[in-house]
Amino acid sequence: MKIALIAHDKKKDTMINLAIKYQDVLGEHDLYATGTTGTLIMGETGLKITRMKSGPLGGDQQIGSMVAEGKLDLIIFLRDPLTSQPHEPDVSALLRLCDVQSIPLATNCKSAEIMLDALKSKIF
Repeated sequence: MKIALIAHDKKKDTMINLAIKYQDVLGEHDLYATGTTGTLIMGETGLKITRMKSGPLGGDQQIGSMVAEGKLDLIIFLRDPLTSQPHEPDVSALLRLCDVQSIPLATNCKSAEIMLDALKSKIF
């Protein structure tokens, strides 16, 4: 599967911990991430990740383009719902594209764990 990993600044530590916990599962798939998130995950796990630009610099849009072209199978986007994001229109567009294209989308750690557990069990 092709999986995108995105995390707002206040959720990056959570994403890193998630990637460490599910490193064996994630390592079996093609991974994509926004710039900073991808760099941090690679540094902590050694996972191979194709990095896009940072989210505010267009990374969310790049991943959205991949969704629109049918090039992604799952997105884990750990969002910070309590902090205003300067690129909120890009975030909203990405979420909308996932709904339009029926791409599974986890926006919090628990939903991400459920999806990754399903991948681990070969249910997904």
